[in-house]
Amino acid sequence: MTDAQADSPLLLQADELVYDRDNSTVTAFGNVQVDYGGSRMVADRLVYDQSSGRLLAIGNVEILQPDGTRVFADKFDVTDDFRDGFVNALRIVTPDETRFAAESAERKDGAVTTFNNGVYTACAPCLEHPEKPPVWQIKAQRVIWNGEEKTIRFEGAAFEFLGIPLATLPVFTTADPTVRRKTGFLTPGLRHSDELGTGVSVPYFIALAPNYDLKMTATGLARQGFLGEAEFRHRLADGMYTLKAAGIHQLEPEAFNAGTQDNTHVNRGMIGTTGEFDFNSRWSYGWNWLVQTDKNFSKTYDIDGFSQTVQRNEIYLSGLHDRNYFDLRTMEFMVQEKAADGMGGDEMQPLVLPSFDYNTIISQPVAGGELSFNVNSRGIYRDELDQRGDVLDSNFATQGLEGESARFTVETEWKRTYIATGGLALTPILAAQGDVTGLNTDSLAAYSASGAALAGDGSVGRWMVTAGLEARWPIMFTNGDSTHVVEPIAQIFVRPDETGAGTLPNEDAQSFVFDTTNLFDRDKFSGYDRIEGGTRANIGLRYTGSIGEDIALYGLVGQSYHLAGANSFASPDMMNAGADSGLETDVSDVVAMVGASYEESFTAALRGRFDESNFSVRRAEAEVGYTSEPVSASAGYAFIDAQPTYGYETDRREVSGTASFRVADFWRVSGNATFDITNKRLAESGIGFGYEDECFALGIQWNQTRDAADSTTTTIGFRLSFRTLGDLGNDLDGLGGF
Repeated sequence: MTDAQADSPLLLQADELVYDRDNSTVTAFGNVQVDYGGSRMVADRLVYDQSSGRLLAIGNVEILQPDGTRVFADKFDVTDDFRDGFVNALRIVTPDETRFAAESAERKDGAVTTFNNGVYTACAPCLEHPEKPPVWQIKAQRVIWNGEEKTIRFEGAAFEFLGIPLATLPVFTTADPTVRRKTGFLTPGLRHSDELGTGVSVPYFIALAPNYDLKMTATGLARQGFLGEAEFRHRLADGMYTLKAAGIHQLEPEAFNAGTQDNTHVNRGMIGTTGEFDFNSRWSYGWNWLVQTDKNFSKTYDIDGFSQTVQRNEIYLSGLHDRNYFDLRTMEFMVQEKAADGMGGDEMQPLVLPSFDYNTIISQPVAGGELSFNVNSRGIYRDELDQRGDVLDSNFATQGLEGESARFTVETEWKRTYIATGGLALTPILAAQGDVTGLNTDSLAAYSASGAALAGDGSVGRWMVTAGLEARWPIMFTNGDSTHVVEPIAQIFVRPDETGAGTLPNEDAQSFVFDTTNLFDRDKFSGYDRIEGGTRANIGLRYTGSIGEDIALYGLVGQSYHLAGANSFASPDMMNAGADSGLETDVSDVVAMVGASYEESFTAALRGRFDESNFSVRRAEAEVGYTSEPVSASAGYAFIDAQPTYGYETDRREVSGTASFRVADFWRVSGNATFDITNKRLAESGIGFGYEDECFALGIQWNQTRDAADSTTTTIGFRLSFRTLGDLGNDLDGLGGF
C-alpha cells in the first residue's frame, strides 16, 4: 500500500453528513468518497472519529491508491493517513494484476500488511465461472507483505494448481511483484543428458547495488557432480560489462566417448567476459572473450553466453554517423569441439590482428553524382595450414594459410543517374581499387584443385579500374485496381583482367552463390581478396505488381555474359571460389525468382539457377508460408546440383516444414520435420505442445536429429512458468518451441 503525505488535505464527500459534536464523529451516508494524499476511498457508509483519527468504512469499500493498487473489503478500519488499519474480507489487486485475498488483514506502521488465511495469485478470475479456482494460487495461514523490504512471506503455505494442492511449505519468502531485482533464491532449473545425468540448478541472486549484482548458481549433476557458476554484472553510465566463471571436477569422465575433450579432462572450467559501451551516440566499443581449460567445456555444460560451437573472441571499436561507418576489431576464433588435443580445430582458426573497415559517401554531389570510398585491411595469423581433401582429389582446397598474411585495400566508386526521354534511366559508373598484400608462410606450393599456387613470401601490389553503364527502363501498366511495372535492366562493365588470381591468399571471399541477389553487382565476389576482372555484361527483367490492396507480386530473371579478358570465376583460387558457380563459362547460367504475397497471411517464393545450355536445374529453392490467428505454417524445398569441386559428389535435395496450431483457447501444438531426399532419411523431426495464459505457461518439446552416419540425438525440453514466481525447466527456443 502507498503512504500518503502527512500534510495532505483530506476531502470527504457524501450524499448526507451527520456531525456528532458530543462524540466528535462525522458519519457519511450514500456515495461516500474520501480523497487523501492521492488515495481515494469509496464506501456505502463511513464514520470518522476526529478524536482518534480513525476512519471506519462499511459496505462495498474500495480504495484506489496512487500506484494503481485497488483494495476491496466489506469493512475497513483505518487511520486517517491510511498508514494503519484492520480489514475484514479483504481483496487487493495490484497494478500488474496480482491478487491478494484474506478473511482479515491488519496493517502497521504504514508498511507491513498481515493477511490472515490469505490467498495469493497472479491469475485473473474466470469471467464465465468466477467460482472456479484460478489456474494456480498460494494459500497460507498468514501472508506478510512488507512494503519497505519489498518481500512477501508465506507461513503455513500450500501451493494449489487447478484447485489441487501440490506442495506445502512451512515458510517461504518471495519478492514483491513490483520488484525486478532483489537478493534471494531464483527459480530452480532442471536439465538432463546421458553423459551428465539429471541435474538441478539452484541460482542465488545478490543485488549488491542498483547498478551491479552477482548471481551464483549451484548445479548438482547425477553423473558428473557439482558445477559452480558465478556471474557479475555492472552497469555504468555509458554501458555495461559482465564477468562469468564456472568450474567442475568431473566424477565420471568415462561417461563421455573415449579420447574426446570431455573424456580426457577431469578438472574443467572457464572465465568469460563481455562489455558494451558508448563513447557517445556515434561511437561504441566492447569485447567478448572466453578462456577455458579445454576446447569443449562451455559447450558441454551449456554455459550461458559462451556455449556456441564457434566462439568469437573479439575487441572492437565502431562508429556510425550519417554516411560514415568505422569498424576496428581484433578477433580470435575458438572451435568448441569434442576432438582430442592435437586433432585440429583451434590451431587452424585465424587470429585476426586486426580487421578494419571504413566506408563513407560524400554528402555533397561530385560532378553531379555520388562518390563513395571504402578502406579495408586485415591481418591474419594461423598456426596450422587448413586444407580440405588430398592434392589428387577434385575437391582439394585451402581454407586458410599457415603463417602470416595481411592486406590493405582502398576502393572508390562514382555514379550518377540521368533520366532520358520516356523514363529511360542511364547510370554511368566509375570505380577503382588498389591494394597491397603481404605474405609470410611455410605452406606447400599447391593450394587447390583449380591450380592455385601462391606467388611467394613478400609484398604484392594489385589494382583494378572499372568503367560501367547501367540502363533501366521501367514501364507501368494499370488495369482497374491492378498495377504492373516491367523493368528491363542492362549493365556493362569494362575493366582489365584480375591480377594475382590464384597467386594471392583468399581469406574473405571464399563463400559464393550466384543468384538474383548479386546478378547486378559490379563485383560479385563476397570479399576484398578477390576482384572481378574482364569485361562483363548483365541483363535482366524485373517485375513488380499489385492486384487490389491485398495481393503483391514480384519477379526477376537474368543472365550474365563474359565478353572479353580473363574470366575471374574460371581462374585459380585457394578455395575454388567461382567453380561450379554458373559464372565460370562465358554465358552464365540463368537465374530467376518469382514470389507473391496475400495481405499479411500468405507468402510464396521460387528461386532457381538453370543451366545456360539445356536449362536443367542447377539450384532451386521453394518456400511457402501461411499465418493466421489459429495457424502458422511454412514449408520449403531445396535442391543443389552435384558439386564435386566442393566435395559433393551427388545431388542434394531436402524438404522441410514447420507448423503451429492453436487447438483451443491458450493451447497450441507444433511440429517440425526435415527430410533428406538424397539419403532417404529423416534428418530432423520434432513435436511439442504448449499452454499459455496471462499467469501460467507450460511447454513441452521433443526433438530428434540424425547425422549422415545415422547417429541419432534426442532432446526433450520443457518449461513451466508461473507469473511473478518464476520459471522452471529449460529454454525451448533452440528446440523450435514456443
